[in-house]
Amino acid sequence: MNINIQGKYALVCGSTQGIGRAIAEELAILGANIILLARNEAKLQEVLATLENKQGQVHSYIVADFTEPESLKKCIEVFLSTQPTIHILINNTGGPPAGPILTANLEAFTQAFSNHLICNHILTQAVVPGMKKACYGRIINIISTSVKQPLPGLGVSNTIRGAVANWAKTLATEVAPHGITVNNVLPGATNTARLQAIFENKSTKTGKTTAEVQAEMLAEIPAARFADPSEIASAVAFLATPAAAYINGINVPVDGGRTLSL
Repeated sequence: MNINIQGKYALVCGSTQGIGRAIAEELAILGANIILLARNEAKLQEVLATLENKQGQVHSYIVADFTEPESLKKCIEVFLSTQPTIHILINNTGGPPAGPILTANLEAFTQAFSNHLICNHILTQAVVPGMKKACYGRIINIISTSVKQPLPGLGVSNTIRGAVANWAKTLATEVAPHGITVNNVLPGATNTARLQAIFENKSTKTGKTTAEVQAEMLAEIPAARFADPSEIASAVAFLATPAAAYINGINVPVDGGRTLSL
């Protein structure tokens, strides 16, 4: 099985913490040159210093904020002027704030749509020409299991994640003839700062302790534990390799069996 991506360039968004950082680390282990992207330069430099480079990789980073799409567009254009081919794009950014859909304001939908779909689209449009020339491309979107089964209390997120999934499916059919695949990885409850924030939010709204909220969520997971970010990264890494060349346009839940739908 060919999982060698040595010499490939991988742009990993939201890569200073959590799932994004774990993905960057895993792709570096497989030999890729990593381009980190996030808004905090100090954290980017910190992660950059830890990435494996035993196979001669040269890692770098881009400072950009997904709340400023036009600025993001300029940043990726500047980067591509010196490194025109990015073979692997990992679209990943923090989810919208929790809350019921009925009370969500219009700005919450607009901002989430911009952060998740518009920014994904900007980066994709920028990197696809290089992927076509290389006859190799992997676009992997980190979304949510809400694509298959909406999650209570995450109204805006459920809505926008579904839009991203359908954008990706449409894109997958268009770029497939050029050796490019587009897939979505749907993490379940994963030990990250966002999961802790969800615990605290539910605790505040229900009056239950965070331990009680955590226990209720664990009871829904057949694996009886939360995921480690590295486990999400492993699924992403496989989809980024030559071995996954015929896997295209799918949603891959990595959730310990929690999602009830097929």
